[in-house]
Amino acid sequence: MLTLRTLRIAAGAEAVSLVLLLTNLFTIHAGPLSSLLGPLHGTAYLVVIAATWMLPAVVPSDGTRWRALVPGAGGLLALRRIEDRVRASRRPPRQLMEG
Repeated sequence: MLTLRTLRIAAGAEAVSLVLLLTNLFTIHAGPLSSLLGPLHGTAYLVVIAATWMLPAVVPSDGTRWRALVPGAGGLLALRRIEDRVRASRRPPRQLMEG
């Protein structure tokens, strides 16, 4: 699924760019680096939101789409929820033991 792949890439870019922005802020505070990373982070954030909301309605539920709105880590939170739901749907149902 192209949207899920896009979401994975954008979520990684969002998280990494936030870490780099904060590292730059608390260390050398280089203006050109901030000028490069700021728009990259903002674009990745918007792509995360768009990709999450474009997923089929069956995949995201229980607030998955709303998790994408969390700045910085929303993409990773949404991905984790989606992967948990996919894993749960593949798990065989429990069989009740009688007696």
